[in-house]
Amino acid sequence: MKSRPDELKLGKFTTLCSVLAASPAFADGTPPAAPASTEGHLAPIEIQGKTEHSYKADFSASAKFTAPLVDTPKSVTVIPQELIQSSGAATLTEALRTVPGITFGAGEGGNPLGDRPFIRGYDTQGSMFVDGMRDTGATTREIFNTERVEITKGSDGAYGGRGGAGGSINLITKAPHLGTTAAASAGLGTDRYRRFTADGNWQFADHAAFRLNLMSHNNDVAGRDAVNNERWGVAPSIAFGLGTPTRVTASYYHLQTDDMPDGGIPYFYTTSNKPANVGTIYPAPVDRHNFYGLIDRDFRKTTSDISTIKIEHDITPNLTVRNTTRYTESTQDYIWTQPDDSQGNVVNGKVWRRNNNRDSSINSLANLTELFGEFRTGPFKHSFTTGIELTREWGKRDSYTVATDKGTICQKGIGAPSGYNCTSLWSPNPNDPWAGSITRNNDYAHARTTTKSIYGFDTIELTPRWQVNAGVRVDDYSTRFTDTAANGGKTYTRDDTLFNWQAGLVFKPAQNGSIYASYATSSTPAGMLLGEGSETQSLTPGRGGVGPNADQMAPEKNRSIELGTKWNVLNDKLSLTAALFQIDTTNARVTLPNNQYAMVGNKRVQGLELGLAGQITKQWQVFGGYTYMKSELRDNGKDAANNGNRFPNTPKHSLTMWSNYDVTPKFTVGGGAFYMSEVFGDPANLRAVPSYWRFDAMAQYRINKKLDLQLNVNNLFNRTYFDQAYPAHYASIAPGRSAFVTLNARY
Repeated sequence: MKSRPDELKLGKFTTLCSVLAASPAFADGTPPAAPASTEGHLAPIEIQGKTEHSYKADFSASAKFTAPLVDTPKSVTVIPQELIQSSGAATLTEALRTVPGITFGAGEGGNPLGDRPFIRGYDTQGSMFVDGMRDTGATTREIFNTERVEITKGSDGAYGGRGGAGGSINLITKAPHLGTTAAASAGLGTDRYRRFTADGNWQFADHAAFRLNLMSHNNDVAGRDAVNNERWGVAPSIAFGLGTPTRVTASYYHLQTDDMPDGGIPYFYTTSNKPANVGTIYPAPVDRHNFYGLIDRDFRKTTSDISTIKIEHDITPNLTVRNTTRYTESTQDYIWTQPDDSQGNVVNGKVWRRNNNRDSSINSLANLTELFGEFRTGPFKHSFTTGIELTREWGKRDSYTVATDKGTICQKGIGAPSGYNCTSLWSPNPNDPWAGSITRNNDYAHARTTTKSIYGFDTIELTPRWQVNAGVRVDDYSTRFTDTAANGGKTYTRDDTLFNWQAGLVFKPAQNGSIYASYATSSTPAGMLLGEGSETQSLTPGRGGVGPNADQMAPEKNRSIELGTKWNVLNDKLSLTAALFQIDTTNARVTLPNNQYAMVGNKRVQGLELGLAGQITKQWQVFGGYTYMKSELRDNGKDAANNGNRFPNTPKHSLTMWSNYDVTPKFTVGGGAFYMSEVFGDPANLRAVPSYWRFDAMAQYRINKKLDLQLNVNNLFNRTYFDQAYPAHYASIAPGRSAFVTLNARY
């Protein structure tokens, strides 16, 4: 019977939980007690530079998590500042590689090279947050102003609103604090790597402080011809009332980038010209340095600006109200070469230099009011958060007319007319002269979304051993899209009410551990990305007019079930987690034989996740885990041939492990091991990138209390591997071996 494997898994997992609960290593020998009351009552924590560095986090920085992480009935991974520094991560993508179960999709639509992570098989591009507020813009996120990164796994519509089928990502920024501190880092490395950061906090009054973060970064991409990254950023913030019941913080963030975008390597065959003895299509077996773009034509420039004012007041020691207002603007302007295999010329040794281009901007204005604290109803203790959020987002996008020079004539493949601007598959020259013209069309498409939300969360302690965690959110969601004049200028609208909830039951066999079961939902409405990125729920018809009833489709619904256990062991120094999960989408949008859309699709992912973070000994720190995912596309409408296939961007196995060891009080060595099994790029499971191992290394020498020198070597063995699989045309190749030395100074 179909249910038999799940029953066996459940039985094994329950047995495991029982064994752990009985083990002396996990139990502390005392019955669980009520969590100690702390200032802020599980409100967002203030991180001010701990004296004891640890990879283990005990609380979320979000007030929506109303219990310590060990008692939260959901998988939450926190990437702390210590791990970011040790691994040498400079971008969000680099930081996320330390977390198993997260993959990255190749660029599509309005986000060619921006952040497009997948969590548990679901696209998370539209579920990115900064300090708990949605960050819609398509961009490559820097982390020079990031204190830590929190990843919530499983459907989380109750936490973040629209989207969040597989989870969400929340970047916690650096904030002013009492005391005066200063830190600066200067790094030099291979491939013209140059990075400078500064972080200064000045207390200029009894209860006021100013903080400033600066960053400048330049590097070529190791193992790739012509590809480079250049960016700079500044993030000032000021706070008043620190240490008092009323606090006001104002902050600003600016990031500006100027990159040469990388289109990766084309697939070797198309589906129509692959030999009969070839099953899965992989990228062409060419030199890893091959770059198919044009230096004289290609570019990618982005900006990101975030202005925030936050006001907090402690009404009582157990009750706090907070209001946050934020305005954001992000822009993206690019022309990049996609090495296109669609004309069947790759097998003939030629690659079409297809240009993708866009000039777009996204703006948002949001106001969030939250009330959180603790209270009792008879014998029951409540830790709660309620909130009201009002958001308005708007964006526009234009395109370029790129008149290409004839270039090399493509050898004619199946359906490929001659005259395309092509280059050699085996030896492309990025310095080929390009004499074409670029003209902005000045024909904008406009998108607008308005959301009014209300939510509430409560953790109820029934007894010292039993807790209930519940949350609900209602979003009044309204979206509007006006197409370009060239496409008829038609306007599409859609209004929906999104109702999402979650519930979890927590059993505490010991104070330092928990066993839990939880259920959660999420909703993916039309137009949630405002036309940026890959919209599976587009408000407008697809290519060729497919799905003309797109604006009539209700939101896609998702639900997740999770059974897990969490333990803080070794005197609370090490966190161990294990979870079984299942996410179902029961009304996915599919295309019917008559080219109409219908909400009848069905897909599922099941899996197991193991995690650990913290100290094994005082000298030895670890962070990592393992994720197994079994995904299945169950109903794909007219694409029934794909039924039973795996999700794109969803590996069966992924493993990450980062470890540091203090050899002496002054000398630390560390490194990381990362494994990803084969990943398909398309629902048909015809195109894929192979499995890979990657290894990193780190060594740090503390010169004195104020200075240390750190060496990082990424991709230590210079493995050639692909980290993103596009559904068609190409796959993104990962950087080769790189090394950099960083001098860190503190005051």
